[in-house]
Amino acid sequence: MTGSDRRIRVVALGGTIAMAPRNELGGVAPALDADELVAAVPDVPKLGRIETDAFAQVPGAHLRLVDLVRLSRRIEEAFKDGVDGVVVTQGTDTIEESGMALDLLLNTDRPVVVTGAMRHPTQSGADGPANLRNAILVAASEKARGLGVLVTMNDEIHAARFVRKAHASRPSAFTSASAGALGWTAEDRVRIPLRPVGRVFVDLPDVEELAAVALASVALGDDGRLLRLLPDLGYQGVVVAGFGVGHVPARMIEDLTAVAYQVPVVLASRTGAGETFSDTYGFPGSERDLLARGVIPAGALAPPQARVLLSLALSAGWPAARIAEAFDVLSG
Repeated sequence: MTGSDRRIRVVALGGTIAMAPRNELGGVAPALDADELVAAVPDVPKLGRIETDAFAQVPGAHLRLVDLVRLSRRIEEAFKDGVDGVVVTQGTDTIEESGMALDLLLNTDRPVVVTGAMRHPTQSGADGPANLRNAILVAASEKARGLGVLVTMNDEIHAARFVRKAHASRPSAFTSASAGALGWTAEDRVRIPLRPVGRVFVDLPDVEELAAVALASVALGDDGRLLRLLPDLGYQGVVVAGFGVGHVPARMIEDLTAVAYQVPVVLASRTGAGETFSDTYGFPGSERDLLARGVIPAGALAPPQARVLLSLALSAGWPAARIAEAFDVLSG
């Protein structure tokens, strides 16, 4: 089967790729449906048998984790119906989290590709049609099978677990700083020379609400007063974005320890690249000290992805040991 013979379903969530002209508030907002998105892509019949699904029309900033659970069920139904690959279009604000959620929720080898646009259709150099075209190419490619959920932006192909939005507005905003992009597209060819190892699947039961997980970023001189409130506010887990390889100020240690006795606490790095260490630094508040207090290392996962994994894992009833193993597996 060639790429042009494959059934590819484009599922629209909204976002810049689907923005309409300026509205009564003086800005652009999601409005175009999935058919209009595909119509803007040149030579669509050459890419595959394209189907569309207008799942939602919301900005990426408005998406919730439960929306991604619903979307994963919709994608599973599409695969049962014989669809060969799925492209999800959405606002770029939350592609890091949504791609990670779908990667954990979809137990499939078929390609699922998330994309969006950094420049909306009313701007010069709008990148939406090109990104969507490349996403369809990747979703129709045999090379994309078995890689988990992918993100394609700016001609690059990223693993959802590692991708990060590293700039507020440039078309080149998305990177995989720790691992590098898996591949690229050129002249309608899909090139994927790198393949991530390790997959984690969260078999989520039917639940009305997902576990609430807070994300707390550490700052110079932080004293932990916000951290200590989180369990009482109903949070069932916490991701701490620490300094460097996983450090916190001395004044936070007591509160962080108390919280870790109440709910799972995951330690990530706020730096944007690299991973948390486990056995190098030994001062109070260092990674060795915090792990000895029961904190779970996030490894190479960025704080936003770590929060998604922790929320889904807690919702599925996973114990701390299994959660820690998942972070290690996904780090490669």
